[in-house]
Amino acid sequence: MPLVDWDLATSTAGRLGPTGPVVSLDEATSVVAQLRQLAHEARDHVAAFTELTPVLHDADVAVVDRHGWAAENVSGLRIVVGPMTDKFARQIGPVASAVGAKVAGVQAGMLLAYLSGKVLGQYEVFGNDPGRLLLVAPNIVAAERKLGATPRDFRLWVCLHEVTHRMQFTAVPWLREHFLGELRMFVDAAEPASKVWKNASKIFDAARGDGSLLDVVQSPEQRAILDRLTALLTLLEGHAEVVMDGVGPAVIPTVGSIRAAFDRRRHEAAPLEAYLRRLFGMDVKLKQYTQGRAFVSAVIAAVGMAGFNRVFTSPATLPTFAEIDAPSTWVVRVAA
Repeated sequence: MPLVDWDLATSTAGRLGPTGPVVSLDEATSVVAQLRQLAHEARDHVAAFTELTPVLHDADVAVVDRHGWAAENVSGLRIVVGPMTDKFARQIGPVASAVGAKVAGVQAGMLLAYLSGKVLGQYEVFGNDPGRLLLVAPNIVAAERKLGATPRDFRLWVCLHEVTHRMQFTAVPWLREHFLGELRMFVDAAEPASKVWKNASKIFDAARGDGSLLDVVQSPEQRAILDRLTALLTLLEGHAEVVMDGVGPAVIPTVGSIRAAFDRRRHEAAPLEAYLRRLFGMDVKLKQYTQGRAFVSAVIAAVGMAGFNRVFTSPATLPTFAEIDAPSTWVVRVAA
């Protein structure tokens, strides 16, 4: 039996997920139609700015609600995390596995329920090749209302970021398999269940707010892989940030106020949200936006967009974890 009841995770996320903003049927229909149209518009802006050309087919954008986003991510987790949890289940036996599956399913569902109210968009690469672009309509509407942003401007700004991720995976054919390969190695390098639970005291420390669960349960081999994955994701997020701000002034009249308000929103969190971010290592995600944007901006300033695009030549030209904080060392190694 799997160590996670994924069906229970889906239903828990749907049951506990926050309700969306109040909109009329006509408004909801209009939001969905405009997001599709703006995603199409963003494609041309992103292509012109990045100087990248898709060589793989990119599927139409999927505009989803919070439950739909959670269900999509459960499907992805089944593919990525499933092999590791199945290995743990075989180690701990059928009875403990059956009980643990329910507990883990509820916990996964609770985390996804929390995230389902935060995520504006995502390029989901696990289920489809090369991937699928998701825009979470209720979260976009809720965010633009909270920020007091002009709806069309904010929606296009979000689309620029997410369409950049789609461009990365459709213009760089090897990127998806490289990313998934690193994830598979991360899963394969997991410690045995018995070894993980030897760190029970550290797990409880993390639950009290001292560090993140990810730091506690990963093996030394996983830490090395995680450094590579973190560098890759920081690059991709930073690239998207630079694109949305580079394109923005020409096509989004209020981009300056949107960026300022959105950055404040990212870094201001209620105590409970700050605790959850730290517990699950999501503070790392916030750092990726800032560090990645600094890396990409510095490289483009040094060698231009064509020089920066050499980063997508092969896995060997990706920046290392150390190079993210020292862009000039990447330039010397790859683009000089």
